[in-house]
Amino acid sequence: MGAEQAPGATRSRDVAVACALVAAFGWATYYIFVLRISPGTAPSAILVYPFLFGGLAYLGWAVAQGHGPVFVRLFSDPAAYLRTGLLVTMQFSVLAATYLTGPVDASLLSLIGDVVASPLVVAFLWGQHREQVRSSWFAVGLLLSLAGGTMAIAGGQALTAVRGTGWLVVPAVPLSVAFYFLLTARANERAPPSAVVGQSMLASAGFSLVLAPLVPGGWPGLVTVAPVPILVLVATGLTSFFLAPVLYFVALGRIGLVIPPMLMTAIPVFTLLLSAVVLRLSLPIVAVLGIPVAVLGALLTLRAGHAPKVPAPAGSVPPGG
Repeated sequence: MGAEQAPGATRSRDVAVACALVAAFGWATYYIFVLRISPGTAPSAILVYPFLFGGLAYLGWAVAQGHGPVFVRLFSDPAAYLRTGLLVTMQFSVLAATYLTGPVDASLLSLIGDVVASPLVVAFLWGQHREQVRSSWFAVGLLLSLAGGTMAIAGGQALTAVRGTGWLVVPAVPLSVAFYFLLTARANERAPPSAVVGQSMLASAGFSLVLAPLVPGGWPGLVTVAPVPILVLVATGLTSFFLAPVLYFVALGRIGLVIPPMLMTAIPVFTLLLSAVVLRLSLPIVAVLGIPVAVLGALLTLRAGHAPKVPAPAGSVPPGG
């Protein structure tokens, strides 16, 4: 019986890995898009508009699936606002970290949230995943993934010393990253992902609009965006805030909550390659050497064993269906 299921399990894992890597590529484009329109575009616009455009894309998807009523009903669910708060905190903290500690440090904090905080939170909250995290393959893979990602992010650049209020975002970034994606993945098991994630995206657009005065540019910055930057922000919303989360949650639904976060070490790798190809930036040797280290770490984590069986997200289509 187990041998008969192995090909299907392997196929499901391969699809999940592919989805996670494409999601990582989608999130890597965020930095390229933002660099394309900065300076010249208010940070408040960079905070608000991707949420809005990504949320509208999710709303269209939910309506097309017939899940519009669920989408609306989630706005009266207190748990949905916990996820919204985490999502806003994540983006607001990353933006704050960029200004307070620098973009290199902000990227590294996000990587720690994916590669380290997510598996540890999973192991702490959900006992069925602890065996995976205890695996020696997983431990070595985690260390190599973090080391390779760090090399790709910080190669050739100096990490800054955190001072003053910068310490507030040091725990905020990795913890909000970990808890938002993990709690949302659990919610996707009970309700359609299009409605769950879409509600948090549109609600986050509203909350970030309220917070806009705390961000450089404020409310005036929202109405002074030039035509080309607004198109770039639309593209950011459709890729990093819609397509990437869709694929990432597909991966989580197929192989569990442990392995896909580890594969997010591909984000700095893709960012590095995109920076060289699109922005014509030079590649520091340390950063280039981090790529095979990160890849090796990801391969080792895949040897940590198959994830425990998890329920398919509500409203999703089974493989082959």
